[in-house]
Amino acid sequence: MLAPMPGARRIPTAADLGLMVGDPPPAERLVTLANWQDPPFNRWGFQHVRDLIPTARIARGDGRPRALPRDERDLMRTRLRASGRSLSLARLLEETYTDGFLVLHRGRIVTEHYTNGMTPSTAHLLMSVSKSITSTAVGVLVGSGALRPDDMVTAHIPELAGTSFDGCTVRHLLDMRAGTRFNEDYDDLKADVRVYEQIYLWRPRTTRKLPASMTDYYPTLRNQGSHGGPFDYRSVLTDVLGWVVERAGGGRFADLISSLVWQPMGAEFEAEVTVDAHGHAMADGGISCTLRDLARFGELMRIGGRGVVPRSWVLDTLTPEDDQVEAFGIPHDDDAYAPGAYYRNKWWVIDPSKPVYMGSGINGQTILIHVPAEVVVAKFSTWPVAWDARFSYPSTQGMVDLAERIASGRA
Repeated sequence: MLAPMPGARRIPTAADLGLMVGDPPPAERLVTLANWQDPPFNRWGFQHVRDLIPTARIARGDGRPRALPRDERDLMRTRLRASGRSLSLARLLEETYTDGFLVLHRGRIVTEHYTNGMTPSTAHLLMSVSKSITSTAVGVLVGSGALRPDDMVTAHIPELAGTSFDGCTVRHLLDMRAGTRFNEDYDDLKADVRVYEQIYLWRPRTTRKLPASMTDYYPTLRNQGSHGGPFDYRSVLTDVLGWVVERAGGGRFADLISSLVWQPMGAEFEAEVTVDAHGHAMADGGISCTLRDLARFGELMRIGGRGVVPRSWVLDTLTPEDDQVEAFGIPHDDDAYAPGAYYRNKWWVIDPSKPVYMGSGINGQTILIHVPAEVVVAKFSTWPVAWDARFSYPSTQGMVDLAERIASGRA
C-alpha cells in the first residue's frame, strides 16, 4: 500500500517541534521534502518517512513474532573505550544523537533504550543498512538456486543490454566493484547521489530533464573503469541489485523482502520501503523498520541457517576473495578497520580475525554483529551530518568494546 504522495504529511505536533501547546509552528520549524534529511528536521523526518514519501509495505505475515527473551541490566554507566577516550555508554549514546539502541547477547535483550520520541513500535529509516537486507534476500535466492553471484546482470535484466552494465555480474554489484561512475558526495547537492533522490521522490524535482523512473535512469549511467576493479561505494549499484532480486524472485521488491526475510525471521512489525512514482523500491537506503526487528535481522545473520538465511551465505560473506582486501584499499591504520578488513555482500567486515561485521547507513544507522561475543547491536541515530569520523569511529569502537565486555562478564 502506498502512502500519500510527496508533500502530503502528518502535521507535526507541538511536542514533535518542541513548542508549547497552542503555539503556531513557525515556518522554519516545518518539516518538508526539501529539508527532512537535514538537522534538526531529520530528528522527526527519519521516524515519519511515510508521511513525506510514497512507501510500499513489507508485511510481517500472520505468524507469531520470534521471541526476544529479556535479560536486562543497567549498562548506561558502563565505561567504554572509544577513539582514545573513556566514556559511559550513556554519554556515547548522547554524543552520537541516538534515537534507539538495543543489544542482544545470545538472542536475549540485555539493554533496550529509546529517546527522541521513539517507542518499540516506531519505524525508523535504515538508510544504507537497507543494503544489507537487500543482499540477504539475494542470499536466500542463491540458496534456492534462483540466482548465482556469477550471473550477468543483463541475463536477468535484458533491458540493460548495450548499456554500461554489459559485463557486470551480480557479484560486482554485491561487492561495490562494478565500473559505474556515480558521485556519492552527500554534501554536494549536484552529486549523482543527491540528484537521483529527486527521481526517488526524496527531494523536490529541481533538475531539468530527469528520467521519469529509476529504471529509465540506469541506462544513462556510464563507466569510469572496468567491472571487477577496486571497491568504490556507490548506492545506485544496490538499486540495480534490487531490480535483479525482483526478476530472479518473480515479484515486487517489498513483497520479496517480506516473503524471503521479514516473515521467516519472525518480525514483530511491518516494515516499509520508499518507492518512486512508478513503484520502484529504493533498495539501497529506503527501508524503515522498528529497532527490535532490526535486532532480529542481525540475530538472523549471526546464527545463520534455521531455514531462513543459508549458513553458506553467512560464510560467503565472511570469506573474502583473493583480491578483496587489496581491492578494498583502506589503510590498516584507519581507526575504523582492523587489518584485512573488506566489504562483501553489502556488509562491512571491519575485523575479519574475530570476526566483527556490520551494516551501516549514513547519519548513524548500524547493525553490528560480533561473532565470538555472540552479540548483536542495533542503533538508530540522527547525526547532524551524513558521515563524520567524530561520530562514526567512537560509535563503532564503543559498540565493539561493549560487546566484548558483555561476553566477558565485565558489563
